[in-house]
Amino acid sequence: MLKQICISLAAIMGLAAVANGSFMLLSPDGWYFAVPGVTTTGPFNQHFIRDIGIIFLFLGAAFLIGAFRPGYRIVLWSAATLWLACHALFHFWEVAAGICGPSALARDFPAVTLPALIGAALVLWALGDRRAGRATPSTSPFHPAER
Repeated sequence: MLKQICISLAAIMGLAAVANGSFMLLSPDGWYFAVPGVTTTGPFNQHFIRDIGIIFLFLGAAFLIGAFRPGYRIVLWSAATLWLACHALFHFWEVAAGICGPSALARDFPAVTLPALIGAALVLWALGDRRAGRATPSTSPFHPAER
């Protein structure tokens, strides 16, 4: 049951990131004005928004591939979660530095901090699943169990 919840959550995270990245790439101005709080972070920059859109496509792919390829799950989900966590910590730093007020953390929580927390929980679950021997080993030559 827990496995199905985690895999489903990873797939939802992946689809949401791909949708967000696609929105950023296809309509950077639409994304800029649609997402709460974005307009307060600086002027519209189409190039920057599209750059981040590409990152979100990669994050989405990492969660989706990991959901269906257990052997790659830990490395893909860890890499995606590292970026999400750094992004969330940057938002906390902006508050600490006085760039944004504390209310920005609550406003941004669903789209910034929560995905990082979910990613971390998924990585921890995947590590436990691998240790318990339930995950299929990777076919990667870099996987320690297969050297």
